[in-house]
Amino acid sequence: MRGVLVTGASRGIGRAVAVAFAATGDRVAVQYASRREDAEETLALLPGSGHVLIGADLGDPGAAEQVMGEAVAGLGQVDVLVNNAAVATSPATQHPVATVSLDVWRTMWRRMIDVNLLAAADLTWAVARHLIDRKAAGHVVNVGSRGAFRGEPEYPAYGASKAALHAFGQSMAVALAPHRISVTAVAPGFIATERQMPRLAGPRGDELRGQSPFGRVGTPDEVAAAVHYLASAEATWASGTILDLNGASYLRT
Repeated sequence: MRGVLVTGASRGIGRAVAVAFAATGDRVAVQYASRREDAEETLALLPGSGHVLIGADLGDPGAAEQVMGEAVAGLGQVDVLVNNAAVATSPATQHPVATVSLDVWRTMWRRMIDVNLLAAADLTWAVARHLIDRKAAGHVVNVGSRGAFRGEPEYPAYGASKAALHAFGQSMAVALAPHRISVTAVAPGFIATERQMPRLAGPRGDELRGQSPFGRVGTPDEVAAAVHYLASAEATWASGTILDLNGASYLRT
């Protein structure tokens, strides 16, 4: 039985990841920022016992230390970290360079970098040191994005933060391999989460589904299955991998 810390697990991909780990007997720490009711629903969906709920805004100073401390206290140990929390793309976070003010531009960049990159870096440090002190093997899986490769013109800070997360993870894969810690990433395309349902039901729904030759978008369960595999002992040799999960909607070389 492993201890698994999943950030941004109140719903969507994070919820599906938490359920996938709990379903195979792991104990899960469900981190959330503000959606406590949703996070409690995630907790109620987890099979087994010993799971914990952790509330923290990862953009706040000291949040990573708090989350790691509560995860270890609640689970006894952390063997797997899934860095899923992010300030995501939405109408409220758009910041196209041609139309927003410098104040909005700066706010979006700092918020996205703080949560999407720096919080993940701090948590990776904390989990890595925890594993090294225990002389234990472990896994870090970062949830990146297709946008890191194809660009995000309406959300440049998001694309940049996810590209940096991928690069950071590959650096950590090399640094942590001698300690038997694997570091991988997934790069999802458009995923049918609760947050995205209005867009899929709206006038752009067919366009979004048409981005993939499969004629649909991805599901949180598909991402969760990949994350769960990458955090397995069998996938240790995949350390450094960035796995595209976009239904052939974007092919990189």
